[in-house]
Amino acid sequence: MTNESPTVTPVGSNQTPIWGMTVPERTRRIAAMHKLSFADEVPACGTALLVNAAHVFDPAWLKIMAKRPGEALTLGGVPVIAYCRDAAQCALAMAAMQAETALAPEAGFIITAHEDAAGMVNEELRKREQPFALRLTQETLGAAERASYFGAYKGVTDLLTKYLWPEWALVLTRICAKLGITPNMVTITGMTLCVVATILFWYGHYWAGMAAGLVFMVLDTVDGKLARCTITASPWGHILDHGVDLIHPPFWWYAWGVGLAAYGRPLSDATFAWVMIVIMAGYVVQRLIEGAFIKWFGGIHIHVWKKIDSDFRLITARRNPNMVILFFATLAGRPDTGLVLVAWWTGLSCLFHLVRLAQAAADSARGVAVRSWLG
Repeated sequence: MTNESPTVTPVGSNQTPIWGMTVPERTRRIAAMHKLSFADEVPACGTALLVNAAHVFDPAWLKIMAKRPGEALTLGGVPVIAYCRDAAQCALAMAAMQAETALAPEAGFIITAHEDAAGMVNEELRKREQPFALRLTQETLGAAERASYFGAYKGVTDLLTKYLWPEWALVLTRICAKLGITPNMVTITGMTLCVVATILFWYGHYWAGMAAGLVFMVLDTVDGKLARCTITASPWGHILDHGVDLIHPPFWWYAWGVGLAAYGRPLSDATFAWVMIVIMAGYVVQRLIEGAFIKWFGGIHIHVWKKIDSDFRLITARRNPNMVILFFATLAGRPDTGLVLVAWWTGLSCLFHLVRLAQAAADSARGVAVRSWLG
C-alpha cells in the first residue's frame, strides 16, 4: 500500500455512452470524486492508473486500485484498470487494453481477476456486494446501467424502497440522465410535491395527498441514484436531500391529524394529543438512538448490526412503512385509526431500538466487539 496519488488516464475510445456520458468523461468524474488527478495522456513519469475505455466499472474499483501500485484488475483476462509504476508497465498495459488481450508476464503486474475478487473487495469495503465491472457495448448497455444503478442502492432500507421503488426509479433515472435533468432538479421537484402533500393532508384530501406523496417518495429515490449513476453527487445536494428527509415526516403526521376533522373522522382532543406526542417523541428518540449507536460503536449503523436489525429496518416506523399503514386504513375508510396505529407502531419500534442499543452496550461492556453482520 502506498500514499502515492496516481494520475488516472483512459486508454482507447468507446462510442457507447452510459448515463449520457462517454466513458472517459465518466472516468474523469470518478477520479474527481476520489480526489485523484486526471489526464488524457500518460504522464511523462510513467506512473499512472490506466483505465480501459472499453469497460465500465463501479466507482469503488478506482478507489481500491489507486492504493495498489503494480496491480491490475482484469475481466476475462483483459486489463480493466492497471496501476503502472513506470513507463515500461504503461506501454505493456496500454498495448493489452487496446488489443483486448491478457497482460504479458513480463509486465510484472500482480493480477486481480474480477471473477475472483470478492474476498479482497469485501475486506476493503466492509460489505458483501462485489463492485461490478463489464465490457461496454450497445448490447451490454442495459446490463451495465442496471449494474451501476443497483450498485448504488442501499441494501438496508424499508420495504417500499427495497422492493417497490427500484424498477420505477430506474426508468425515471434513465429519463433524467437522457434529458440532462440534474439530481438537484429532481430534489426540488420532490420538495414541492412534499409540500403539496402536506397541504392536501391538512384539508383531509388523503388520496390526493398520498398520490403527491407517492411521486415524492419515488423521486426521493431517483435523486440519489441519479447523482451516483452520473457521478454528480455534491455536498449541497446531499444536505438538501437528507434535510428534507429528516424534517418533513412530523409535518405529514400532524397535517394528517388536523385533516381528520375535514374528512369527518376527527380524533378527540385527548387522543390527538397523545398520538402526536408519541409519534413526534418516538421519531426524535429513534433518530437519537441511531446517532448514539453510530457514536458509541465505531460508526456502525444500528440497522446493520445483526440480521434481525436489517430485517426490522424493512418495517420500522419510518415514513414509508407508516404510509403503508395509513394507506390501508384509508382504504378501509378509517384514516383516524390509521394514525392511531402509526402512533402504536412508532412506540413499539422505539422500544425495539432501545432494547437493541442496550444489548449492544452490554456486549461491548463484556468485551464483545460490535460489528456489522454485513462485513
